[in-house]
Amino acid sequence: MKLGDAWFSAVAEAEENDHMIIVSGRTEIEPFIQSGKFKERVEITWKYEPDSKGMPHEATAELMEETQTALKRAMEKDKLAIFTGIYTGDGERTWVFYTRNVPAFGRMLNEALAPFETLPLSIYTEKDPEWNEYREMCELQGQEADDETDDETPEE
Repeated sequence: MKLGDAWFSAVAEAEENDHMIIVSGRTEIEPFIQSGKFKERVEITWKYEPDSKGMPHEATAELMEETQTALKRAMEKDKLAIFTGIYTGDGERTWVFYTRNVPAFGRMLNEALAPFETLPLSIYTEKDPEWNEYREMCELQGQEADDETDDETPEE
């Protein structure tokens, strides 16, 4: 199975206020869903001091990008986990992964984040063999996960 890097973006609103939440979701991953190997969802959340629109300030956003790159590289190197979504807004960013093995994910997470100072992260895991969270996220763009086609042009 080849893992591409095509993503969509959508905008949602926070339930408690009118802050926008930018949602980025990965496409073209149906073979990984169908494999049945990635049954557990891991959400890594970073709460931050938001600007007036609920978004991170520039320095925080840059550190988040560096962290995200390190996490993605570590988790996908041997396909331990598939990075599927990013939610940013209303004072927090959440990265969503589907993994084969939560304990191994935790060990790899610690290795990937070792070069960084302590980050304000919380981690939540849940069994989600049907990829329900991913499918709900895809609905934000008006596409079902099953409707992906191989002839889509990947985003640059």
